[in-house]
Amino acid sequence: MRIGNIELEWLGQSGFLIKNGKNIYIDPFKIHNTEKADIVLITHSHYDHCSLEDLQKILKDGSIIVMPADVQSKITKLNFKVAMQIMEPGDSIDLNGLKIDAIPAYNIKKPYHSKLEGWLGYVLKFDNAIIYHAGDTDLIPEMEKLTGYSKKGNEFVALLPVGGEYTMNADEAALAAKKIKATITIPMHFGSIIGDKNDADKFCQLADSVSCKILDKK
Repeated sequence: MRIGNIELEWLGQSGFLIKNGKNIYIDPFKIHNTEKADIVLITHSHYDHCSLEDLQKILKDGSIIVMPADVQSKITKLNFKVAMQIMEPGDSIDLNGLKIDAIPAYNIKKPYHSKLEGWLGYVLKFDNAIIYHAGDTDLIPEMEKLTGYSKKGNEFVALLPVGGEYTMNADEAALAAKKIKATITIPMHFGSIIGDKNDADKFCQLADSVSCKILDKK
């Protein structure tokens, strides 16, 4: 999917590759792509988000890995000279012109992703687009603060989990989409461990079929 000069590819589960002159991966898991990464963002330490097997495929010396603190011990097992950037919810960084905000990601009444863990979603700010990757999360109050991104004049793209059980289901994700007011919404976290295409279809029907895009897995 092209957004201005940005190419956005869904790699399955919660994995994405964003190309804008650099290769920016988010949560690669069971991927076939071997294009080397300039930047990798990891939302949390669960195996389907921080997969050492998949990171081995794409890392190179000099890659930058952005992560919450508990991911660091896993990354140090890899045989690459990478730069590690640890973030906490509420942090912001600038990586050579790419501005990244760390957004909380957690469950409210489920035990899988505690708020105390400090796990993350990310907002990536490009020249002509803003992309929000929600991570593994429920519909949380902090999402209300994201509505301002839709007023910046650029495309505001929200990548939202819809598979249920460990994250929002399709109904909850549709409510999140309306709360966030993104110009484009893309479902994720389905078709692998939990959830299927029906969840993605339902999400788009409930959210906004005009702005909702279901991407083919690369």
